Amino acid sequence: MKEPNIINIKEIVNEVRHVFAEYEQALVHNDLEILDRFFWHTDLVVRFGANENLYGIDAIRAFRHARPAAALKRCLINTKINTFGTDFATTTTEFIRPNQPMGRQTQAWVRFADGWRIVSAHVSTIHITSVPNQSISKTENGSLEDDWQSPGG
Repeated sequence: MKEPNIINIKEIVNEVRHVFAEYEQALVHNDLEILDRFFWHTDLVVRFGANENLYGIDAIRAFRHARPAAALKRCLINTKINTFGTDFATTTTEFIRPNQPMGRQTQAWVRFADGWRIVSAHVSTIHITSVPNQSISKTENGSLEDDWQSPGG
C-alpha cells in the first residue's frame, strides 16, 4: 500500500466503530440474529475461540446456539480500530469479565455489497494479575469505558 492517506480515514473508522459497537451489544445480549448478520456467510469464514476452532458459518452458528447465554457482559479496554482503504478494517480489544482471565479479541472486517462483515476472528485469554491502564476512563456511573480509538489515530 503506497498511499498512507487511505489509512484510518475518519468516516470509515466511524463506520467500523458503529458496526463494532452493534456487534458488541449483540454479543453481550446474546442476540443470535444480529451476531449472525455480522459474520461472512461462507465456509471460508474462520473464528478461533478460547476453546474452539470454527471453520465456516455453520460451525459458528452451531457454537452460538450451544453457548450459555449467561454472564456475557464484559468491559472492553485498549480497543483499536484501523482501516485500510474504504473496505477493510481490523479491530482489536481486550476485555474483562468478573472472576475470569482477561480476554483478547481480533476481528478482520470487509465491506461487502450488503455491509461490513467479519471474515476472520480470534478470541483468547491471558492470565495476568493487573489490568493495563491505557485507554480506560470512568463513566458517570463509575463503570469503565474505552475510548475506542480516535478517528485517524
